Amino acid sequence: MPIDPTSPDTRRRRFRTIPVRMLVPNMITLLAICAGLTAIRLSTEGRMELAVAAIVFAAVLDGVDGRVARMIKGQSKFGAELDSLADFVNFGVAPGLILYFWQLHDLNNVGWIAAMIFAICGSLRLARFNATMDDPNKPAFAANFFTGMPAPLGAITVMLPIYLAFLGVPTPPSVLTMLYTLLIAFLMVSRLPVFSGKSVNMRVPPEMVLPVFVSVVLFIALLIGYPWHILSAVSLLYLFSLPIGWKSYRDQERALAAQSVVPTDPVPTPASSFAPAPEVAPDDRPARLN
Repeated sequence: MPIDPTSPDTRRRRFRTIPVRMLVPNMITLLAICAGLTAIRLSTEGRMELAVAAIVFAAVLDGVDGRVARMIKGQSKFGAELDSLADFVNFGVAPGLILYFWQLHDLNNVGWIAAMIFAICGSLRLARFNATMDDPNKPAFAANFFTGMPAPLGAITVMLPIYLAFLGVPTPPSVLTMLYTLLIAFLMVSRLPVFSGKSVNMRVPPEMVLPVFVSVVLFIALLIGYPWHILSAVSLLYLFSLPIGWKSYRDQERALAAQSVVPTDPVPTPASSFAPAPEVAPDDRPARLN
């Protein structure tokens, strides 16, 4: 039946109300975008410590919005697309500009190209993640791994030279910072298997509730009191964990390949029809005389 656009039922379906639980994750994502854009402004003004803190705050919000959406059942396709756009701004564009305004501008166009490559690799990483999210050909254990370094962790890790400079470590040459930026950009678009943390059990035993609370509070307190120490340690530990994730993936891949090979019993070989005749004992009787 044709649809009448003037029908009150059609208008009611078109402008139906949206539950608040569908809006909460999107509001968190928008807050993360505000943090990323503010980080860009702060970097242009030379306030690098606040700019880096804004990126870290955006990364925390990025890890919260998805879990909140699953907890309150507020997932939507709109929210997924908005989250990808937020990740491109917060973890692709903003860190690249921060590094450029911090040191890469000393290399002129070469430093700007490095910053652009990092931002482009971040967008490619996000596009590949969205395209392969529902790949039915992936093995079951592959759900515990990301393909390439995730964009939020890439943004946190690429700013390691800035953390070390805030701690009083001598600033590395601009060329080394550029090469390190390109290395992280390559890891983001590579096929390297990286631990995703999805296999970690999110249920806490009753006897471990209080220790978990104390651990979380302690970590937040250390992050607030010693931010550059904690961020430097987290970045280094994460880089050192990449070979471990690759080895774990290969081991599980080999185990799956070994299970898929079904051993077969050897087939008995039939006796050949051209086998030689058995030997006959010689006749000991004397030859008959004619």
